[in-house]
Amino acid sequence: MTHPDSGRLIEQVTVAMRDVSERIILPRFNQLGEGDVRAKTSATDLVTVADEESEIALGLALREFLPGSLVIGEEAAAANPNVLEHLLSEDYVWIIDPIDGTSNFVHGRAVFAVMIALMHKGETIMGWIHEPLENRTLVGERGAGSQRFGDGKSVYLRVSVPQTQNLETMVAAVYNPLAAPLKTKFARITRLGSAAHDYWALVENRTQVICYNRLKPWDHAAGALIHTEAGGYNRLLTGERYNAAAANQAGLLAAPSEEIWRTVRALIPAT
Repeated sequence: MTHPDSGRLIEQVTVAMRDVSERIILPRFNQLGEGDVRAKTSATDLVTVADEESEIALGLALREFLPGSLVIGEEAAAANPNVLEHLLSEDYVWIIDPIDGTSNFVHGRAVFAVMIALMHKGETIMGWIHEPLENRTLVGERGAGSQRFGDGKSVYLRVSVPQTQNLETMVAAVYNPLAAPLKTKFARITRLGSAAHDYWALVENRTQVICYNRLKPWDHAAGALIHTEAGGYNRLLTGERYNAAAANQAGLLAAPSEEIWRTVRALIPAT
């Protein structure tokens, strides 16, 4: 079941994401100074002061919205991976990606977003993706569908299943080395550098198929739920359901339907 007060949470979290984006994230876009960016595990794994400050601000707000809940942010987990053990907690657990697409953000590319998911007993029950520059938000609630909020309106989303299963008419994003054979099968291959924008493209039918490799919970918990609740089909390459609380998962394939998923999966070497 979802949280009994999900309507209130949808509104509160959406407003908080917009507020933090306006106060902390957008003023830093194209305005990062010396010392505002540093590398974490590699030269391409970046974190900025905007990531760190927005994660703190969102965490404080989320704890107020749901007293007694736990918060796991991407940057906190980078400092202490042991916090991921709380994903299996009996408590409500928030997952925050303060800026998904940090490299894009650092280099002035307008492809970044804020992602939040709410988990309970190891299951993702709600998810949010907020696009700061356009001030639009996607929200998914388990068993209740996915919506897009913006311009004072809300629209329920539905993934469109192509009339033909001819992959040559579809757009795909391929991040998994095992799925390299797919790169010649589609009309176009795209790489946005942001899981949030990948999932947004999926539910708006601008991209039909995506295959991921690394499955960090802050990158996929919200997006996979939103895609599923919009009628899409995503599974691990093993055929199992993705679970943001499970450790050491790899290889997630997302498609408009199970039939198309199976068509694409057959082209990927067995894991």
